[in-house]
Amino acid sequence: MPEQYANILPLADAGSATAMARGVGRLLADMGYDSLTEFKLKSRRRADVIGLDGAAHFVIVEIKSSLADYRADAKWPEYRPFCDAFYFAVAEGFPVEVLDADCGILIADAYDAAVLRPAPAIPMNGNRRRHQVLSFARTAARRLGALVDPVPSTTATRGW
Repeated sequence: MPEQYANILPLADAGSATAMARGVGRLLADMGYDSLTEFKLKSRRRADVIGLDGAAHFVIVEIKSSLADYRADAKWPEYRPFCDAFYFAVAEGFPVEVLDADCGILIADAYDAAVLRPAPAIPMNGNRRRHQVLSFARTAARRLGALVDPVPSTTATRGW
């Protein structure tokens, strides 16, 4: 490991969903998106990674760490109404032929990701988009605030 990175701990498992989310986030940033992980949608589902670009377009990335993980997941179609583009992110060597043909595919690891197949663009409902942009902004602000002050005052939790 280069000396300038000596103080950065390596990820415990570079093939884990958490590690892959970091690589996906880096790709999304290169594509012009700001991203959040574990974002709660209005449907109560949690997107593994969601990105928002300057034109208020959303992309959702569902990370599949194994074929068994993919086969056990029947909820991913419920994410489609909450994004303009939907991707699966999988590790190199994953049998991508089993993935739905109408979804984009990313090959990801802890350090980066690459587009194997672009996702088709399917525009979101305008009202849902407006609500989700606000929810994205508030979630990002809360997470940033928690970094600055992990134990906020009681008045802050009441919204004063």
